[in-house]
Amino acid sequence: MTAAGATGELESARVTRILRDDIILGRRAPGSRLVERDIAAELNVSRLPVREAIRALVGEGVVVARPRTWAVVREFTHRDIKDFAEVREAIETLIFVFAAERHDTAGIARLRAAYERERDAAKTDDAEGARIAAAEFHEIAAELAGNEMLGELIAVFITRLRWLFGQHDDLPAMAEEHRVILETLVARDVDAIRTLIPQHLANGQAVAERRLANGYQI
Repeated sequence: MTAAGATGELESARVTRILRDDIILGRRAPGSRLVERDIAAELNVSRLPVREAIRALVGEGVVVARPRTWAVVREFTHRDIKDFAEVREAIETLIFVFAAERHDTAGIARLRAAYERERDAAKTDDAEGARIAAAEFHEIAAELAGNEMLGELIAVFITRLRWLFGQHDDLPAMAEEHRVILETLVARDVDAIRTLIPQHLANGQAVAERRLANGYQI
């Protein structure tokens, strides 16, 4: 295992985080090669933490290892999007239902802060900032659900979900959807949540399908 840096974060964990964010935010395109020596030079680390990071991202499902050659950023298929969308709808609907039933004032304040960051970033066309805040909105909702089993299930494929459905192109529209969901959570309107969440996720699926059809271009 690689050593910890000045911040206490393991070097391999830091490299994993950087590469993960690069993939999720579209800085490293599907099919692009992950060459250990190049990444090590870019991040000013040895090749060992890069190797460990690539191995971790293979486990998270966003990198494909190719024996005796480079690893590459995974290229998803229409079937992948359909399969993940079906699983995501079931799990995230439950998450938001439980969040509506179980949230407290502090939790809602965190959720509102994430929405406001997303809204403000969307207003200035800060796509990266808006998408990061949108992902945080969903992650906070999962915490507010207060169900460890759901948390464990979503953790298995959270990186793939963030990549597949997190690069929406209409930033203000996505922020507005989150505003409506937030106010519905505040009102503890579970019936409305059961309708809103599948609609919200279907919009994300449509964007993912369009991006794939366009060769992953946003």
